Order: sequence, then C-alpha cells, then structure tokens
Amino acid sequence: MKRLMLDILACPLDKYYPLELFELQSKDEIEEGVLYCEECGRYYPIIDGIPVMLPDELRERQRDVAFLTRWEKKLPDKVLRQGNPWHL
Repeated sequence: MKRLMLDILACPLDKYYPLELFELQSKDEIEEGVLYCEECGRYYPIIDGIPVMLPDELRERQRDVAFLTRWEKKLPDKVLRQGNPWHL
C-alpha cells in the first residue's frame, strides 16, 4: 500500500478519518500493517500491500485471528485485546 493512501482512507463503517497506521513490515510501500479507527475500535489488516477494509459480516474470523497471532508482538493492546470485530 502506498503511504499516500492514508490521505484518502476512512473507516467504511463510520467514515472516521484519519485512520491510525501500525506498520509491521514495509519496504518502499507498506507490505503488512494495520489501519485502526479510533472512533469505533475496528482494525483493518494490510496484507501483501492491500488494505482489507470489509464490513464485519464479510470478514473471515479465522484469517483475522491468524493475522493478529502472527503479529502479536508488534501490535498494540488496543488492537490485539480490544479491537473489533475480533481480538485475541
């Protein structure tokens, strides 16, 4: 994901802007990370450079929990323990 995307991305549920970015792996672009909405507490993973910004009913719980588990040591507690729709 290009960093310029941060200027246009908002939470798809409540339209909150700006989203907080937690970079987990980056080179020239953000390869892995999380976008976090301070308003509703939802997180949106960035996987292989693509922000996955789906509504709750279209998200895959197993994939989200596997992502959180993989990056558990690098993510803040507000994402890991309190993030919506699922957390550890």
